[in-house]
Amino acid sequence: MTTELINSFGKEYISSFSKEMGEPAWLTELRINAFETAENTPLPFVDKTNIDKWNFTQFEKHIVKSEDFSSFDHLPEEVKALINVSESNQSLYIQRNNRPTLLSLTKEMQDKGVIFTDIFTAAREHGELLQKYLMKDCVKVDENKLTALHAAFVNGGVFLYIPKNVELTEPIQAVFLHDDAEANLFNHVLIVAEANSSVTYVENYISTVASTGNVFNLVTEVIANDNAKVQYGAVDNLSEGVTTYVNRRGNAARDAKIGWSLGMMNEGNTVSDNTTNLLGDGSYGDAKAVVVGTGEQIQNFTTKITHFGRNSAANILSRGVLQEGSTAIFNGIGKIEHGASKSDAQQESRLLMLSEKARGDANPILLIDEDDVTAGHAASVGRVDQSQLYYLMSRGISKKEAERLIIHGFLAPVVNELPIEGVKQQLVEVIERKVK
Repeated sequence: MTTELINSFGKEYISSFSKEMGEPAWLTELRINAFETAENTPLPFVDKTNIDKWNFTQFEKHIVKSEDFSSFDHLPEEVKALINVSESNQSLYIQRNNRPTLLSLTKEMQDKGVIFTDIFTAAREHGELLQKYLMKDCVKVDENKLTALHAAFVNGGVFLYIPKNVELTEPIQAVFLHDDAEANLFNHVLIVAEANSSVTYVENYISTVASTGNVFNLVTEVIANDNAKVQYGAVDNLSEGVTTYVNRRGNAARDAKIGWSLGMMNEGNTVSDNTTNLLGDGSYGDAKAVVVGTGEQIQNFTTKITHFGRNSAANILSRGVLQEGSTAIFNGIGKIEHGASKSDAQQESRLLMLSEKARGDANPILLIDEDDVTAGHAASVGRVDQSQLYYLMSRGISKKEAERLIIHGFLAPVVNELPIEGVKQQLVEVIERKVK
């Protein structure tokens, strides 16, 4: 698999592409070294899912040429539905396939020195800051073949930097539109929140075109420094032909908080790794994910929160609904390292199966290397609660409508966490369509 990739896109191509994008020498070197690393590095180990035959390396185009949208009025209706504010008072980035096409910043952001731009502009204009954080301490290049390939072929993404003591009151949004059947995406999102800052960031991946054999290798790094707060929301809604590897990871320093609210609605095979490292004393991590599986797709979701700091606390909540012949695996891992005394690790994973052919697996894991801690977990895999169904039907509600209400109630604890109403409504509509 990798040999075919190397024959198409070698070190000379990577060097040429990096220079064409005006990237600094350190980034060109990082890309080339990452490509060499990928040749001899295995795929990541994914518990209970064999991904050896999944297509993560074979693609014909690294960049597709997409036209810019001339204004917000010319956006597709699917994108407009996600945006609930006027052009004059929003912080919004639109990327069309590999093309940064629209960017709007509020006056608040500009006045407070916030940086919010596409990853290529960040490399040219904020190179020293980007170099300090890009794939250094959060997601590392040499973790596995997919992280190495990601570093080599990054072709989209954003950089968000919140200066010290800056608290943003309005959410920041990024929409990554996939509307070219030949587009492959190696998107990198890097968020740095300096001490005592706070930000809410929401992103959408949305396909409006059918795909066959596309590769999406997506990496997010969130760095929350002392007493910073980052709330991260995402809805992934990619088409059936897209094979997706998504690695979202955060490092929380002393008294910092990182919260994840993830709606995983992809139609194709997906591997998701959502990890939070609670490095500082008093740090907090919260990870909520909702999944709906359809068709014959296979999805594997690992959510891990590791406690290094004392008095750190974490909560994992995963909910999934499976239809037809789909398969979903939830691996929830709460790890308390030696020395992280008085930490609290909690998790809950629940899967609801709507078909006899659907397969769900919830694996709660607690790894405790410290005595003075609190930890707990809950997991369940089952079908629609018949007592709930009976209760609703006894009040004149049809069986079909009663099942729909139960499903939405089952997923609500995650759906309700999304801070932008348009994004929340999109997730509700996608769930509605998938479980119809």
